[in-house]
Amino acid sequence: MSFSRRNFLIATGVAAASTSVLSACSSGDEGGSSQDKAPKVTGAKTVEIPVGTKADSTGPAAEVPGAVTGGTIYSLQQFDMDHMDPAQIYVSTEAAITVPIMRGLTGYKLDAKGNATLVGDAATDAGTMKDGGKTWTFTLKDGLKWEDGVEVSSADLRHTFERLFATFVTEGPRYVQDFLVGGDKYKGPYEGKSLDSIEVDGKTITFRLKEARADFNFTLAMRAYSLVPKKHDTKEKYDKQPISCGPYKVDNRNIGKSMTFVRNEHWDPKTDAIRNAYPDKYIFQMGYELVASTDRWIADKGTDQYAVPIFNEVAPERIAQVLTNADLKKRVLNAVDTVTYYWPINMTRIKDLKVRQAINYAWPHQQLQTIGGGAYSQEIATTIFAPVTPGYTKFDLYGVDKKPGGDPAKAKALLKEAGKVGQKLVIAYQQSDTAVKTAVAIKNALEAAGFTVVNKQVDKSTFYTQIGKIDNDFDLFAAGWSPDWPNGYSQFYPCWSGKNIGDGRSNYAQLNDPSVNKAIDAASQIADVEEANKAWGNIDKMIMELAAVVPDYHKIRNYLYGSKVGNVLWDNANTCVALCKLYAKK
Repeated sequence: MSFSRRNFLIATGVAAASTSVLSACSSGDEGGSSQDKAPKVTGAKTVEIPVGTKADSTGPAAEVPGAVTGGTIYSLQQFDMDHMDPAQIYVSTEAAITVPIMRGLTGYKLDAKGNATLVGDAATDAGTMKDGGKTWTFTLKDGLKWEDGVEVSSADLRHTFERLFATFVTEGPRYVQDFLVGGDKYKGPYEGKSLDSIEVDGKTITFRLKEARADFNFTLAMRAYSLVPKKHDTKEKYDKQPISCGPYKVDNRNIGKSMTFVRNEHWDPKTDAIRNAYPDKYIFQMGYELVASTDRWIADKGTDQYAVPIFNEVAPERIAQVLTNADLKKRVLNAVDTVTYYWPINMTRIKDLKVRQAINYAWPHQQLQTIGGGAYSQEIATTIFAPVTPGYTKFDLYGVDKKPGGDPAKAKALLKEAGKVGQKLVIAYQQSDTAVKTAVAIKNALEAAGFTVVNKQVDKSTFYTQIGKIDNDFDLFAAGWSPDWPNGYSQFYPCWSGKNIGDGRSNYAQLNDPSVNKAIDAASQIADVEEANKAWGNIDKMIMELAAVVPDYHKIRNYLYGSKVGNVLWDNANTCVALCKLYAKK
């Protein structure tokens, strides 16, 4: 999932995916790190995410020790949400911020340390698999209500999944649409037609898939598959005002500036094994660059004492100040993320392999790491997979380890061989202080290697929408990805399969290589754990041999928060701050 697009570490083989997955974990008391040295992505500890039982899926969620009810939790964010319609959600900020208001059939239950178990959320359990994974059945819990007091119905279940096929749904994942029998011809429910491969009987919904997917219950834990009420579906307009069946609801929203969640009086904690609801209110404030939000957290005054980040980390300019101050460090949530940030190269515009290789050789990894906050924030990447991912294979095709500052001579030689010295590159990046510095460093490095570079800022709130258009004017894009659910398929299919090219899709490079496509399809069917891991690692190398992307860095999160926010916890399944585990201290 981008920025990073959600979510998890990759599972082992498809057969094993229904039982567990490996995911990065955080360290320290209340999420804060006690380490004196910079954390490492390579060799970071991993933990299993098992599938829970029906008992695990039964609410209420376990109480947080010492938590108190009441008060307001605030957040300081750079930008607003591009989408609030779950079907359109495919960006981590949107997924993280909507946990309190949206519920899917499955979800992730956290223990006191942030370790996750896949459980039934709106469903009574994590699902029943038949036919080797070609048929999945879920039963809706009793007592679930929308914010207007109307009970969640089986009609809502059907509608939630059928509306995924509507033409206005362009930004979200396509897994369910691709998996369901007949999905290639179905156009959505708005003309009164139903999809036969979705069957509803009372409170039970059954999905019939084209091929076995033993990980389908993990797929449905994505925010994109959260429930939508048929009665209140306003189609395109639903993106601005979603209806809640979680513990909170949207009270008001000033797009680009703020959003407030208040309690949903019709939420019954007995139906929810995942969420606690301690604060009376959440107020999300947008428009804060990293330095501005970091300085407010450092000062720790007024309502900022109750403020927690979603994705506004400690600014690179303040990393040393914060992490060398014992008092401030106590208020830092430190965690190794599953994401790799990278720069896809537009294969429809940059068709010469030597040119793409030259970009990789010229890349100023070390300078970008310094701009991003150094080793406390980033680990230089040479692969698409993160080192904490099962299937990760260490390789370095472009000499990054030996020359982390780049090799402009090698790059220029390749351009000369290709007859492309002076090749123009248009690079898209988001509007932020750090992004501007990064773009300048990249421009200087590539121009030193013989390229002509044009940098273009793209509005951060719509960035992924813009770079997700097939017919765009960019050669490279700042992007990033975490696996969507516990399987290597969700790392490589959405981003690198030629089957996933289209407006709103996440194959930003528009890579359509027959060998890669075939390898992804084959790997997704391997049941043996070791063989599957090896296959995904080999696919990583295949893509890098094509130089379709420049891996930039693997991410280490550093979140500073207010002194009166209790139980700041890293959610190691959704890879974000666990909003529904927080409380406001008295």
